[in-house]
Amino acid sequence: QVQLVESGGGLVQAGGSLRLSCAASGRTFSMYAMGWFRQAPGKEREFVSDINYSGGNTYYADSVKGRFTISRDNDKNTVILQMNNLKPEDTAVYYCAADRNSKWRVGATTSYWGQGTQVTVSS
Repeated sequence: QVQLVESGGGLVQAGGSLRLSCAASGRTFSMYAMGWFRQAPGKEREFVSDINYSGGNTYYADSVKGRFTISRDNDKNTVILQMNNLKPEDTAVYYCAADRNSKWRVGATTSYWGQGTQVTVSS
């Protein structure tokens, strides 16, 4: 079992930046692919970004590519999502995820989830 706690959300103006952090419990953190999903009001949860167990491979949704950067520190059991040049359409609850089955990619149906952190981008 992995427990995930997100932090760093908030209100920011368009063009601004936020840094989301996810702290994970458990001694096997380095064995999991980690990622971020988001869910806007009235919409389904969608993939944002993920990173493999070693940090050597990263993936991004087209909508955030070039603006968001994911990283991990296996010594500190943390995953970071640096979000730059934020847009109003980035407004959502952001969820940290750890895949229980894969070291490489995070799947929406095979993950542990955090409680979420709200990101609001004003225009």
